[in-house]
Amino acid sequence: MRDLPYNPLSAGIEEIRQAWGWFLGLGILLTILGIACVAFDEMTTSATMLAFGWLLFIGGIFALVQALFSGTWSGFFLYLLSALFRGFMGYLLIRYPAIGAETVTLVLAAFLIVTGTFRAIGFGMARFPQWGWAVFSGLLSVVLGIVLLVQMPAASVWFIGFAIGVDLIFDGAAITSFATVLHRGLRDRPTLRAA
Repeated sequence: MRDLPYNPLSAGIEEIRQAWGWFLGLGILLTILGIACVAFDEMTTSATMLAFGWLLFIGGIFALVQALFSGTWSGFFLYLLSALFRGFMGYLLIRYPAIGAETVTLVLAAFLIVTGTFRAIGFGMARFPQWGWAVFSGLLSVVLGIVLLVQMPAASVWFIGFAIGVDLIFDGAAITSFATVLHRGLRDRPTLRAA
């Protein structure tokens, strides 16, 4: 009888396989939530801006309290200004979520254009195997950024909610497929026999 060496990775995978149903449930839930976000993209955009605003505001309050308790520190005023700025930005997002959505969409559009351009040029110059797909991805990002800029401010009403929904759908699909692979592996796994 031959002893197999202990492999901590395979032991961890075995534990994950036992929980394949939880992964499947999470994947289905994320997919449904993503579809709802895409269907109600304007409401999702507003809710996202409000949630982000509250997080900034509450974070600003905690940072302000921490700055006041550490008043003798040499960087006190810088930390205090940072806390006040964070709280003020949170307040603005809570008070004016539509303007916050416009600003975030404008920043995302600029980010897509700049990173897409650099990605397309960089991968086009490097020409590694399958470089055409990377260039295409970069050009697609540039086009999406330009479309967002052309459709401003109307795009800011729906784009953030739509993007969150699509991301949730892809995450849910990935986790669901992971769960099915785990389940198939659990069902079809061969039994170890001694040689």
